[in-house]
Amino acid sequence: MSTRPSNVDCTFSISWRRRPYFRKGRTVHNLGQTRSSHQHNHLLLAADTFVRTTLPGMRKCVAIVHVGPALGARFTEYTAEFEAGGELGSTAAQRFVFIIEGSVKVVAAGKQSKLGVLGYAYLPEGFEHRVVATETSRVAVIEKPYQALDSVRPPRPIVSSEEAVLSHPLEDDPDLQVRCLLPDEMSFDFAVNTMVYQPGAALSMVEMHVMEHGLMMLEGGGIYRLDNSWYSVTAGDFIWMGPWCPQWFGAIGKVPAKYLIYKDWNRHPLAGAQR
Repeated sequence: MSTRPSNVDCTFSISWRRRPYFRKGRTVHNLGQTRSSHQHNHLLLAADTFVRTTLPGMRKCVAIVHVGPALGARFTEYTAEFEAGGELGSTAAQRFVFIIEGSVKVVAAGKQSKLGVLGYAYLPEGFEHRVVATETSRVAVIEKPYQALDSVRPPRPIVSSEEAVLSHPLEDDPDLQVRCLLPDEMSFDFAVNTMVYQPGAALSMVEMHVMEHGLMMLEGGGIYRLDNSWYSVTAGDFIWMGPWCPQWFGAIGKVPAKYLIYKDWNRHPLAGAQR
């Protein structure tokens, strides 16, 4: 008799193919060891601890929810894993999508835009759209309620590719390159960048600031300082950094390290504060 869980048990059937430690009679998961860590001001999630779920409206698609308001974050970030023809559900918030693997089409305002690997789209709050996979795909998704400013028009939709964005060195270091995927305009209340470190490159200082970050490692690896801990990180990891969490990164290994990073931006610290 097969020991595979039945399809009735959806909790296990969704992720069965991605749980190698529970195949062929193996029931011990490295004695509970993992690089993942949850602290009061930061979170590191390694792929061995990912749990998949379906969000409302998703079709032929599952989500790995990395961070959200339940943790204290003011945004939500997840990885969407699509089958061909899969689709995201709708959202009342603004949405940013970045294609990690495969391709999708964004359907909005009577038009279709196809996005391949490194393609991305910004979709404003209240802007009706569909995100549909044209093949098996993985997509980073960021969603955040919009913080409007008086006398500033809301941002416009954007469909583009990382390759179309000019790269510039951070603090004149040619071994640390940044691409700003959203325009430097006051209408946008968050920023999303990619950063590429050549082997041995590192941030020039330990940063502590009011902005929070969501960070997805795309390539390579290195050492990340978060608060008073130093973590080895690699492609596929996700990091959340809360406000004023001490943070620093240095790339190690023989290949460049690259990550996609979110931060809240262009708003006063009191914006959205409860009275």
